[in-house]
Amino acid sequence: MSSKSLPASEGLLDELQATLAHGTVARRVETLRRVTDLFINGAVDYSNDQIDLFDDVFQCLMHHIETSAKALLANRLAPIDCAPPLTIRALALDDLIEVAAPVLSKSERLDDDALIETARNKSQAHLMAISTRRVLSGAVTDVLVLRGNDEVIQSTVNNPGAEFSERGFTRLVSRAEGDDDLATCIGLRPTIPRHLYLKLLAKASVAVRARLEAANPPLAGEVSTAVREATRLARSAPSAITQETAIAHALIKSLYEDGRLDEHQVASFAEAGKFDEANAAIAALANVSVLVAENMMVETRAEGVMILAKVSGMSWSTVKAIINMRDALSGNEPSDLGACKATYERLRPSTAQQVLRFHRMQQTSAPSAA
Repeated sequence: MSSKSLPASEGLLDELQATLAHGTVARRVETLRRVTDLFINGAVDYSNDQIDLFDDVFQCLMHHIETSAKALLANRLAPIDCAPPLTIRALALDDLIEVAAPVLSKSERLDDDALIETARNKSQAHLMAISTRRVLSGAVTDVLVLRGNDEVIQSTVNNPGAEFSERGFTRLVSRAEGDDDLATCIGLRPTIPRHLYLKLLAKASVAVRARLEAANPPLAGEVSTAVREATRLARSAPSAITQETAIAHALIKSLYEDGRLDEHQVASFAEAGKFDEANAAIAALANVSVLVAENMMVETRAEGVMILAKVSGMSWSTVKAIINMRDALSGNEPSDLGACKATYERLRPSTAQQVLRFHRMQQTSAPSAA
């Protein structure tokens, strides 16, 4: 270990070598403090090779030292963007939360793999620390939502830097039943998929709807306490339509006008889990508004899907793909596909047309359609 490799005095290098060879715990702690000072004071100027060398030294010194010394090291290294990565990872994976928390909550050196490994295997306190990070990817929040207790979930949803996958949002909507605070926070997330927003609102309490109305003035005074009416009104709310939904609708309109929209496209969208695209495509092929199709697509049972598909002349394989998509996105128990197939095969196109006319009439008479 030369002074070129590690910018330090010969005295410190000699001390380090002696400490690693046969130093006491107290001596290791003192040497760790001095090496930490050395790293922090010159961190911005060190090369990757020098940082790797510090990594080796820190990990050697961390063996057989007391918890308070590890916690101090974690607190000092956590804010440093170029902190030695293996040391940071070891601190993050420590079972003791006083050691892991500073790094889990602050260190930019931790990658998603380390955060996910910690979230999958460590305590709720570790998950809570992760939930407060400046930025959280959808892959990390997936695990937090799956394993976290109520406090972790609330902290994660309240974090403005947290992203959520569709699967994460689906689990959150299920977790929010009976929890008004959580339901409100989820409903206010700007990236919540439209169909999950509708599901959330349909199951929400009057208090939650009132809070969401307050955050969206155009809805104030209009939403009744009836679930069906609340759901219809929510569908017409501008805040419920994300940019992704608008882009999906524009894509389907273009495909339809160019004569390139068919049931194979619908099946592809469904198999890819793209609700907005599948919904808009079915609406176009069934010659109904997106709102009418959406109303039927988010029903608890699959009859609405089968009505739209029968009117559009779709095959059972496409209908099955749509039902599977609904089941996957809703998080509900899988539908009985055998029973659904039998129902679909018995359903006559004329009957489907009559039911669809009823749905159109309902939508036209709804106040939100005005």
